[in-house]
Amino acid sequence: MDDQLGRPVPDKWAKQAALLANPSIAPHIPPTKRYNAGNLRSMLGKHQMVVIKPVVGTGGHGVIKVWKSGAGYSYTSHSTTHEFTSFAALKSALDKKRKNRPYLIQKGIRLAKVGGRPIDYRVKYVKTEAGWEYRSMVGRIAKPGLFVTNLCQGGTMVTAAEGIRRSLSPSLVGAKKQKMRDLTVMSTRMLEERFPGVATLGFDYGIDVNGKIWIFEVNTRPQ
Repeated sequence: MDDQLGRPVPDKWAKQAALLANPSIAPHIPPTKRYNAGNLRSMLGKHQMVVIKPVVGTGGHGVIKVWKSGAGYSYTSHSTTHEFTSFAALKSALDKKRKNRPYLIQKGIRLAKVGGRPIDYRVKYVKTEAGWEYRSMVGRIAKPGLFVTNLCQGGTMVTAAEGIRRSLSPSLVGAKKQKMRDLTVMSTRMLEERFPGVATLGFDYGIDVNGKIWIFEVNTRPQ
């Protein structure tokens, strides 16, 4: 089966709902809500910074970072930051950017960094005749000036070990890699149960400045 991509599940909301059903996985998923004015206001009030992204989408395209700044609001899309004095002005600008596509709002995570640039991790897990196998576990360092780490947007790939060593500590490499493996196995079990036929999974993990591991999303057609 390893030469087949398997069943695609593009809806981020559906995949996240499947993972939240497991109490061992749920604490590693950032609080997430559907995009609307009320949820955006309450999430910004609670978390100060959020990320909004299309419910269906890949490659970091359409991902926007939004935060409260003093008495106003700001958002960054790609490398451009816009500032607003009112919530209404922010919401209006985001709605234009969104073009009526369904979005979700996720608590912003302050990622550990390498040289001032955020890093996250991609774990590729594939179903073969012999069962599920790891194909890769890599770190992706954001291009200078960007907050998304996707390689198609100029991110730099390093080994997961190098990323953890440079952003956190050499002493944490083994434990963090093992935790990502454990979460991958548990999550795959939940996704396979909910979406029979999945065969190629790309897990996007982040490790925050305090060393906590977060699951940002799981791709069923990883790039």
